[in-house]
Amino acid sequence: MSDARTVLVTGAAGGMGAGHAKALAAEGWRTVLADVADPSPVVAEIEKAGGTAAGVRLDVTDPAAWASAVEEVRSTYGTLHGLVNNAGISRRLRFMDTPAEVWRQVMAINLDGPFHGIQACAPLMRDSGGGSIVNISSISGQIGYFSPSYSASKWGLRGLTKSAAGELAAWGIRVNSVHPGLVGTPLLAGADGFVASAVASIPAGRTGRPEEITDAVRFLLGDSSTYVSGAELTIDGAMTSNGLYHRILTEMEGELS
Repeated sequence: MSDARTVLVTGAAGGMGAGHAKALAAEGWRTVLADVADPSPVVAEIEKAGGTAAGVRLDVTDPAAWASAVEEVRSTYGTLHGLVNNAGISRRLRFMDTPAEVWRQVMAINLDGPFHGIQACAPLMRDSGGGSIVNISSISGQIGYFSPSYSASKWGLRGLTKSAAGELAAWGIRVNSVHPGLVGTPLLAGADGFVASAVASIPAGRTGRPEEITDAVRFLLGDSSTYVSGAELTIDGAMTSNGLYHRILTEMEGELS
């Protein structure tokens, strides 16, 4: 990338958020890693690899914290061209087992957080000449799912994405959502039965790799997607589109042969 551009990634102290930040820094982005946890170890890793990075403590549910983070970006780099709303939690409780406090917590982080982030970052992105916002949703925001808080927050993020895409187009800002399926991360450790059952419904025959989600984020932030806005990019090995009949046909193979 010829001119240095700045991107803010939430939930970047670990997991896929850290992976997004490191990959973007390797491409030449000036990365701002935001998290309630300390992002400094990942910042140090990026700098050691020759990238440019800064860390900010950020509670995404707090509008004042967002305003402070954006002001820090402005004072440090002067511009902002990308925002990755990656921070999220997954309290996957069954519908009737979900208490009100869990509902509120999940909605606050997964849906209120991106709303506050877009409102806070958009003016600086406009002043920087425009840019791209990527909201990390889930296939749980595209199909029925047993956990009401997680599913509702991810469905809501789809609507938020489309609303923002329309409103911010005049500012040269694109807004898209990414919908990962089952991804092989440490969060799946110890859930062998669940993973095996899920893979049986994935035509690709495997879980996704974290870097495959990062590749989608890089695409939506970059110059190869300049006319893409308000879109949903599903990354699930065809599970959402074909998972049901894939499983049925697989189980019927003995009868059909």
